[in-house]
Amino acid sequence: MPDRYCLDPFIDALKNRAPGEDAFHQAVRDVARDIIPVINDTPAYQDACLLERLTEPDRMMSFRVAWERDDGSIAVNRAYRVQFNGAIGPYKGGLRFHPSVTPSVLKFLGFEQTFKNALTGLPMGGAKGGSDFDPSGCSDAEIERFCQAMMMELHRHIGPDRDVPAGDINVGAREIGYLFGAYRRITGDYQGVLTGKGLSYGGSEMRIEATGYGLIYFLREMLRQTDGDLDGQTIVISGAGNVATYAAEKAIALGSKVVALSDSTGAVLDKDGFTDEKLAWVRDLKSGSGGSLEDYADAFSADWKAGQTPWGIDCDIALPCAAQNEMDEDAARQLLNNGCRAIAEGANMPLTAGAKDFVRDSDRLFGPAKAANAGGVAVSGLEIWQNRRRRSAEEDDIAEALEGLMSDIHARCAEEGERKDGHIDYARGVNVAGFKTVADAMVAQGIG
Repeated sequence: MPDRYCLDPFIDALKNRAPGEDAFHQAVRDVARDIIPVINDTPAYQDACLLERLTEPDRMMSFRVAWERDDGSIAVNRAYRVQFNGAIGPYKGGLRFHPSVTPSVLKFLGFEQTFKNALTGLPMGGAKGGSDFDPSGCSDAEIERFCQAMMMELHRHIGPDRDVPAGDINVGAREIGYLFGAYRRITGDYQGVLTGKGLSYGGSEMRIEATGYGLIYFLREMLRQTDGDLDGQTIVISGAGNVATYAAEKAIALGSKVVALSDSTGAVLDKDGFTDEKLAWVRDLKSGSGGSLEDYADAFSADWKAGQTPWGIDCDIALPCAAQNEMDEDAARQLLNNGCRAIAEGANMPLTAGAKDFVRDSDRLFGPAKAANAGGVAVSGLEIWQNRRRRSAEEDDIAEALEGLMSDIHARCAEEGERKDGHIDYARGVNVAGFKTVADAMVAQGIG
């Protein structure tokens, strides 16, 4: 019997159905190449038409957000919520405020989130949302009014048993607070309808650190699989936000030397290595004036590489934690030629398709984002659990749970990604492990 699915014809059909959505096409291709053989070998998956169903969101909402600026003028933005797949639990995924927010970007993120959430073992479906609103240059009062206006429509589509958004780019504790306050006033209900809340009103310990710490826990498990560890490793990291700085913090605590961070203006090389005090300085810089890391180079006599990324710096490990498609094939080739032995993704899809193919073919260690940066959503899942119990967990308990969840995620990915030669293809393992969880739930629940 011939195989039902072939990769290229399926992707061509997807592009015809969803034209111009390049980020979404890239994300689907990355998963489909690994799960198509599993589907073709499993009649129940074929009969359920899973590949087509998995690549079409359950629903996608688009709505207008009109709000008032401080000068009395009216601004209008567009907002979205993509509820991609709810087979294993209420929808779960972040909200981001950025001019780059489009349906294609959110579909890609929601698709990825579906498999990432499945890997945690927690009952969470996949979703993503946000707005093309740009908060830069806005006052606190303007951001508050925007959040309140957005929630006037968003509240219809979310709930603790329906869809539980979190923060993402430009949506931090302040924005979550404004959104939660608006939801409570609109509905009259005090529910755990958002995660990333402040500790005083139902938030969880460790949420800010979770993605960065989880990245290092997953990396440590990958290294242990090859009888290695983090002690003495030289690491370069892109980005200077929470994921990057907390990944650096945990890596340093486990014996590594972090020598580079970056931002949109360039990369800084600190040959002496970052310390907790230096990382705190970076966080103050970025949360305050939002200045360039060139200021860090001046303050700590480090090397400033204007307009460059960290990928030309010699290292043992590279952690892309900044943005989508930030590392292309040439950068990946340069890293590996310079002796880099492991790359783990802290951002969502930071490697281009060409870079990912090159790294996979090299047999170097590669930790895909769906597993490596799942720590954030794992702790969000724990926050949901705490809200249902109406009781907060201690920081030590959350830290222990996060470490255990990342170890479990690694084990599932290693099992599904092991090849006959003993090498682990983590990219395949991540995709297959997440897919099987969602697929089995979809088959069990019938067509819909």
